[in-house]
Amino acid sequence: MSPVSPLPLRAVAVVVPARDEAELLGACLASVHVALARAPVLHRLAVVVADHCTDATAEIAAAAGALVVVRDGADRGSVGQARAAGCSAVLDRWADLPDEAVWLAHTDADSRVPPHWLTSQLEAAAAGHIAVAGRVALALDGGHDRHDRWRSAYALAGGAGVRPRRHSHVHGANLGVRADAYRSVGGFAPVALDEDLGLVDRLVAAGHPIAWPDEPRVLTSARLDGRAPGGLAADLRSLA
Repeated sequence: MSPVSPLPLRAVAVVVPARDEAELLGACLASVHVALARAPVLHRLAVVVADHCTDATAEIAAAAGALVVVRDGADRGSVGQARAAGCSAVLDRWADLPDEAVWLAHTDADSRVPPHWLTSQLEAAAAGHIAVAGRVALALDGGHDRHDRWRSAYALAGGAGVRPRRHSHVHGANLGVRADAYRSVGGFAPVALDEDLGLVDRLVAAGHPIAWPDEPRVLTSARLDGRAPGGLAADLRSLA
């Protein structure tokens, strides 16, 4: 399906799931607030979902001016539910706005977004896309063989140097979707892995126009002990 005529966006929220991320969350939110300040909309919001945290994640998020959603029930381990809880909090906060006027951006607590991250997503939305699936870059520079091997494999899989209609990457760290489309496909599934891929696959199956930009990329941690099983940290460990 080709891009449709855009509807005006009036609000942008950035949803950040976080489990025991006291060490990295401050830098993440600092970058998010810079990006939000540049977004040409009336309403802006950063939301941190403190997911079964045992450290100061929630306090750090509140001190940084984010809306904090605390999850401490029995469903520990579902990043899909954490992201969905953040989206629900946003839509409840802005219940007086039409869904088509709300943009739900997503990143991770161990990541930092570039200043023009949201303006780039909103430009895609203005062109008629209802979602943006972007790419990431490792925060740690060279000198580590496994990181260099990951970068090489990632570049080959994504078509480095070109802007394909669809690269092969979907990252919760660099994702955005209009709220009406998000709701129309059921939102994030309550799963521990690939909640981001599942959402995008359902958007594609429904025929929604999606942007697959090569840039801007979100800088994400190269740590080996990631919070989500089977995520980027697992990919890096496999390259040892």
